[in-house]
Order: sequence, then structure tokens, then C-alpha cells
Amino acid sequence: MHLDKIRRYPVKSMGGENLERVVLDDRGLVGDRWFAVRDGDGRLASCKDTRRLRRRDAMTQFHARTEASGDIRVSDGSRAHRVGDPALDAHLGQALGAPVTVVPEGDVPHQDAGQVSLVGTATIAWCAQAWDVDLDARRLRPNLVVRTDEPFIEEAWVGRHVTIGRAVTLRVIGRVPRCRTIDVAQDGTHPRHRLLPRLAQERDGLLAVYADVVSPGAIIVGDRVDVGVGANGPH
Repeated sequence: MHLDKIRRYPVKSMGGENLERVVLDDRGLVGDRWFAVRDGDGRLASCKDTRRLRRRDAMTQFHARTEASGDIRVSDGSRAHRVGDPALDAHLGQALGAPVTVVPEGDVPHQDAGQVSLVGTATIAWCAQAWDVDLDARRLRPNLVVRTDEPFIEEAWVGRHVTIGRAVTLRVIGRVPRCRTIDVAQDGTHPRHRLLPRLAQERDGLLAVYADVVSPGAIIVGDRVDVGVGANGPH
């Protein structure tokens, strides 16, 4: 198996960026979801409501990119602003209908249940064909897409170590529960078919896996991906 795609999301819930290379540290992909949009109640803008998140669907209109300087630039297709510019906060506040601020991660984590999310190409292809849905990997907002031959094989990696390239090791910790985000236009996708009802009916609402970083380092698209021995033996 080999690493097919790397995706990073500099600002939580906004569109992300394709990378050829990235460094992982003990938090995940360096720069991934480091920033988020926070309202006056301390809740983070998202496509769903939870104790720490507030549903603000207009977030999907925005994309975030990392410039060569390291600055993060946010655009909605008509205007672009650098993170840290008060004009960005004002523009976002107008779009979201509430005063907000783009903030770096603090006491409240910006990531969800795992540091890295991963899905296999065979899983995406199977869902698209079996359920006749226009499934682009970006709808799942993964960090890593691995070139696989067997659908859902990544679910068998829970509890195992996955080595990417020469240095990076991840430990797969669980399957990813999906929410309405996968069925809304976001990150350059414009879904024509709903995926969430099929997942709820046939996959317990779960698709892809979360992993945490065991050994940090750099990875490159095309790197070899190896799965270690787990409770059920090698695969």
C-alpha cells in the first residue's frame, strides 16, 4: 500500500489544501486545524451543534491555504484575508451572522476524537459504486488517503500501528462517526446524493478511521504504508 493523498485544514471547518509533503508532530499534521473560528460564547464554528461546536453553515463558503511565508490566507472566492487581519474577523462575522474571531488552539482542542483521520481508496470506490453516490474523498475531510485494494480494510487496523515512509508511525484508535457535513457542499465538493442515510443504515454511521501519532516525522505522497501486528495477527 502507498500514501495517495495528504489533506490539511488550516482553519477548522473550512476547505483545506492538498499537500505533497507534511511533517507530523505529537499533535498530528503540523498546522492542521490549528486555527478555528470562535464566537463570543467560546464555541467553535462548524456544520453541527455540540457542547463545544455551533452550527454555522456559512463556514463552508471559505477555504484556507498556507502560503510560502507560513501565513494562512482565507478566501470565499471574492475576498481574501490573512489570518490575524481584523478585516477577516469582520468579514466572517458578516457571513456567519455573529461576531467571531479566528483563534489559534488553546485549552479547547480543535481536533475531534483523533489526531489524524485516514481512509482507503477502495472504501471510497466501493461506497460510490454500491450506493451510486458521487463520493469524493474531500466530503469525508480526511488527512490521509491510502491506496488500498480491499474496501473498509482500514477498519481492521484499529489497535494496530501503521508505518508511513521511513519514520512516521500511527496507532489507529477507532472508526470515525459521520455527521451531516459529508452531505453539504464544502471543500470544493457539491454533493448530488446523500451519503449519511446509507451509512446510518448499513455502516452504523461510521466511515474512515482515526489515528494518533506514535513516532513523528515527515511523510510524502507515494510513501509506502505498512500495517503492524495487532490482536488478530498480521494483515
